[in-house]
Amino acid sequence: MTEEQEQAAHDEWQSALLDASHRYSLALKKLHDTNPWPEIPVLMNAINTLGTELWDRCFSVTEITAAFMEAAADLPRYSADHEVRP
Repeated sequence: MTEEQEQAAHDEWQSALLDASHRYSLALKKLHDTNPWPEIPVLMNAINTLGTELWDRCFSVTEITAAFMEAAADLPRYSADHEVRP
């Protein structure tokens, strides 16, 4: 495999990861907007379920916990310290 082909394969993999995350976020937003039980937060339940699904797919508790904590810690940088998207 040439360096160019390898880069293309890496780009394709990264695009698939971003697309999967994007589709999941769109589905969660739709569920949030149509939630018939507003006292039951969609996002908390979705993240909890995602954690258990990841564990069922053989990710370790340590990997899952670290990923969630690192993602949460990185949000202020991404959001420029806004609580919600302006």
